[in-house]
Amino acid sequence: MIVYPAIDIRGGTCVRLSQGRDDARTDYYKDPVEPAIQFAQAGAEWIHVVDLDGAFGGAPLNLPTLKRIAALGPKIQFGGGMRDRAIAEAAYAAGASRIVIGTRAATDPAFLHEMAKAHGPRLAVGIDAKDGLVAVKGWTAVTALKATEFAKAAGDLGVSTVIYTDIATDGMLTGPNWKSLEEVLKACPCGVIASGGVAGTEDVARLAQLSQAYPNLVGAIVGKALYEGRCDVPGLLAAARGK
Repeated sequence: MIVYPAIDIRGGTCVRLSQGRDDARTDYYKDPVEPAIQFAQAGAEWIHVVDLDGAFGGAPLNLPTLKRIAALGPKIQFGGGMRDRAIAEAAYAAGASRIVIGTRAATDPAFLHEMAKAHGPRLAVGIDAKDGLVAVKGWTAVTALKATEFAKAAGDLGVSTVIYTDIATDGMLTGPNWKSLEEVLKACPCGVIASGGVAGTEDVARLAQLSQAYPNLVGAIVGKALYEGRCDVPGLLAAARGK
């Protein structure tokens, strides 16, 4: 199971939001490259980067920062405003190893199929859920689409990886929503990366155990717990390996 330290960028700054709310924001680093250097030096093979300006505004504004982070060496999983193919190609050109599409993936199956066919494992779908329903546009709008239905549909359309985030737990350091995560794992025919609520190494160890029952649980994204000093990358990597 892969651990993805997370970097969220808003206005050029590394931040964390609570439950996706822009009014519940904590700034951590003026330059998002600083934590990326720390994560890379600690052994992270992947870093999860979210352009919150893109998520809220519809188009990414931080591709130059993505390029600087990608130059450090780890693979970059990048999302936020990935709503057309040209933007996706620009993100790949800036150094993304995998891009994450969310809003348009939930509303345009033809686009999702096209992107999955074109990019294969270099594409992930972000499924962000509130009370079991998919949220879009930076989590500011909730659809009538069930997260479990979307997960199955994405896999059936050829998507190899989905990132499942429970909005209620995101940034709250209370642990993942285990019940809803398991429901998605049961429904999804492809790999699932768990996101939202991880409070430290114990949660990652529990996710690693859960992956024994559900081999499609392939990763975990960890953000605020790292910034608040509740864990470190080496400890998370060891927990993911069951050590």
